[in-house]
Amino acid sequence: MAQRYNTVVIGAGPGGYVAALHLANAKQKVALIENKHLGGTCLNVGCIPTKALLHDSELVAGIRNGAARGVNVAKMTIDFAKMMQRKNQVIQRLQGGVRSLVKSRKIDLFEGTGKLTGTNQVEVTTADGQTQTLETDNIIIATGSAPRVPGVFPADRTKVMTSDEILSINELPKKLLIVGGGYIGCEFATLFAELGVEVVVVEMLDRLLPMQDQDLSKALAKVFKNAGITVHTSTGVEKLEVTRKGVQATLSGDVTVPADLALVCTGRGPVSGDMGLEAAGVESDNGFVLIDEQCRTNVANIYAIGDVTGKVQLAHVASRQAAVAANTIVGRQDSEDYAIVPSAVYTHPEIGMVGLSEDQAREQGLKFKTAAFSMQASGMATAYGETEGFAKLIVGEEFGEILGAHLMCPHAADAIHEIAVLMKSECTVHELVATIHGHPTFSEALAEVAEKITGHPIHG
Repeated sequence: MAQRYNTVVIGAGPGGYVAALHLANAKQKVALIENKHLGGTCLNVGCIPTKALLHDSELVAGIRNGAARGVNVAKMTIDFAKMMQRKNQVIQRLQGGVRSLVKSRKIDLFEGTGKLTGTNQVEVTTADGQTQTLETDNIIIATGSAPRVPGVFPADRTKVMTSDEILSINELPKKLLIVGGGYIGCEFATLFAELGVEVVVVEMLDRLLPMQDQDLSKALAKVFKNAGITVHTSTGVEKLEVTRKGVQATLSGDVTVPADLALVCTGRGPVSGDMGLEAAGVESDNGFVLIDEQCRTNVANIYAIGDVTGKVQLAHVASRQAAVAANTIVGRQDSEDYAIVPSAVYTHPEIGMVGLSEDQAREQGLKFKTAAFSMQASGMATAYGETEGFAKLIVGEEFGEILGAHLMCPHAADAIHEIAVLMKSECTVHELVATIHGHPTFSEALAEVAEKITGHPIHG
């Protein structure tokens, strides 16, 4: 006899397990299905492991540049295997935390693959081939995304890797080719360059971070140049071959680039194939499950959240969608329009963004003003010796509403949330000016640029 649940959640990433926790808090009987690892991509092969390693590489870079600050280290060695071991320990600890939360909320965890066999049934298949059917009132699809690799590239994942495989290597390559200059490619470029690897980045579009504000792209290109990272923009990879020594890429313009490894960062696609969407009548577009503002699909009792929806592929968006879907299921009013989503690129210095870029504001026909404040005029940035970067605001011309903000400096990923809260609260640039900011801090650059954009610049 099939087990019966109020809600079955397929996928235990930052969307799925968070949805299960919300529903359990609402006294629902919940099943959670996961076919790989608790925590999903973010915890296991994404956000968490990369940030653990980026913190290590930042320490290495700080030591390497320490002599100018009076810190002299006679000999520095990098034990990359130990770095990877620490990264794994971080993952295991957080995985254990998620497992403990699931157990304490009395959520039934099924370690296997979930497949829709109707609008109220989910079939679970375990690794050993055993199957069972779960009956449910509601279903949440939270199966996430996976790296996309162009079909013309070799399938050899020992030398042509994605972000999944490269987080399991035990030795540093001497030279790394990164295909794709988006946020994933740029973070890995930072990480490996700081660890002493020769890095080459190839981007088909005309700049790094092509989806972000152009001023950020220009500033990051300068940082990469100073770090010795070779960048080819407006350049395609016409051929990528596995050789005896590693890989060799032929770029447009007949340029060849040999390397020990290639890392392909050309986007992520939805994990939705062979999971029974058609059987349940769930509509999708190129594999992305279509949803409304309540995360409901075209089938009233089936919801989808996270990367599989194609809305915004960020872990914190998945967690927000988890709350929206769970609240809707239990009868609470909630929705999300994705207009205000803070995001970050964990290069060094970090980059934080929220709202519109200047190009996006222009494309929408908005009347706006913009200004930037250089970190060269920041007391804290000067004290840190980290003066590359800036704070930039885009505000409405008539009322001064904040349309977007872009920040490049240490801790930018944290500081940008000040602007996200102001935007969510419908505050204007004038409230930002009137808010006392601590000194010295990096975030006071936001107040400085606000004063500049209102016509009362103080330090810049």
